[in-house]
Amino acid sequence: MADLSPADLPIRDLTEAYRLREVSPVDVTQEVLDRIEQRDQELRAYVFVNRDEAMDQARAAERAYAAGEPRSSLDGVPISVKDAFHARGLPTTLGSRVHRGVVSRSDSGVVKRLRSAGSVILGKTNTAEFGQSATCDNMLGPDTVNPWGEGLTPGGSSGGAAVSVAAGMASAAVGSDGGGSIRIPAAFTGLVGVKPTYGLVPDEKGFRGMTDFVVAGPLARRVADARALLSVLAGRQFAQESRPLRIAYVARPEGRPVDPRVGASLDDLARLLGDLGHTVIPMDLDLGGWEDIFGPLVLDDENRERGHLLALCPEELTRYELGSLRAAQDLDPLDVVHAEELLPQYRSRVGTFFEEVDVILTPTVATPAFPLGERPRDIDGVEVDWLWGAFPFTVPFNVAGVPAVTIPCGLVDGLPVAAQLVTAAGADALAMAVAEQLEAALALQLFPSAVDALQAP
Repeated sequence: MADLSPADLPIRDLTEAYRLREVSPVDVTQEVLDRIEQRDQELRAYVFVNRDEAMDQARAAERAYAAGEPRSSLDGVPISVKDAFHARGLPTTLGSRVHRGVVSRSDSGVVKRLRSAGSVILGKTNTAEFGQSATCDNMLGPDTVNPWGEGLTPGGSSGGAAVSVAAGMASAAVGSDGGGSIRIPAAFTGLVGVKPTYGLVPDEKGFRGMTDFVVAGPLARRVADARALLSVLAGRQFAQESRPLRIAYVARPEGRPVDPRVGASLDDLARLLGDLGHTVIPMDLDLGGWEDIFGPLVLDDENRERGHLLALCPEELTRYELGSLRAAQDLDPLDVVHAEELLPQYRSRVGTFFEEVDVILTPTVATPAFPLGERPRDIDGVEVDWLWGAFPFTVPFNVAGVPAVTIPCGLVDGLPVAAQLVTAAGADALAMAVAEQLEAALALQLFPSAVDALQAP
């Protein structure tokens, strides 16, 4: 770690350096704000930078360490917050022109916990409009850009959050995930992303949408950093477990196509898990049925929360949101009732998988990152749906309500690819423990590559 800038240190090392007075929270925060100034004009991760308040928070952290009384394991740590969470005194656009100029009058539960922990809140990061898309485009301005390659999507909807961390413009980030919105951008940018068990992280007065599925969670460069942030968000500690596990390897969930290069990386990872002492069992688990639940319940939320916008200001909405709201208007109420009946059945069915295995291993995304404004039309020679083609592997676990961690597992043509580790509801610590074991075994050094790419002449 000696060659790392203090702003790039693991969170535990950073706060220990604060404690020993080797590094100043003020200096680290200033360095990160300088990086935002230098890099974000190109990357567009942030929609608002909280410069003055961030420096005030850094000075408060410095005083806390000087008194020997840090408020938490995140005191003085620079954190970005997705612009789907209300933060008192800061703009909250939810990725939509409809909310331009809106300033939040109170904190959501997530932001309250960050403030209480003494975190330095750097600002609000870009998101797809109302968090509805698996890419990070809206009508507020140019798309957020993946630092791994010019003109590439970072994924979404927490795309700005991912880029802020991948480009060294935050130590970690808070995102939200209703169908993959943490895990997809983490996969495309070489990060660790954690979707906790549904309900683990309360978000009082937070964004309303995808109500039955959405959770707040961390994006980070390392598993330990993600665990530290999740501990603050959830208000509890997560033990580091280590034991031989039964792991179901589902290479192509529901028989859906996967880019062969991504598949090869996952095959290698499955073999590595075996070498680490786990029992890896190739399986075809029945994950089908989620579409009949997810679609109707999400659209029902859309109609209830934002249906009025179709008549009020359709010109202010993206084509994606317009299509979603129109579909919501045409939704059969009986489909909603049926979906509500199916939801507990689906969660119970997925829960039974964990009577036989401890962990499910799948790809996170079917392809590496692709160009902005595009989505794959075919994968491995198979025509795929425009909406879900690249992203079908995350949503089942939102519907199931179980925790899922994505971790980078290799590079394809210089771009990160990732694996998804899923455990039973409440077994968040186990999912992170396996991810951390893999992180150590792979000796992952992906993050510096993204930063180096930005600094190259």
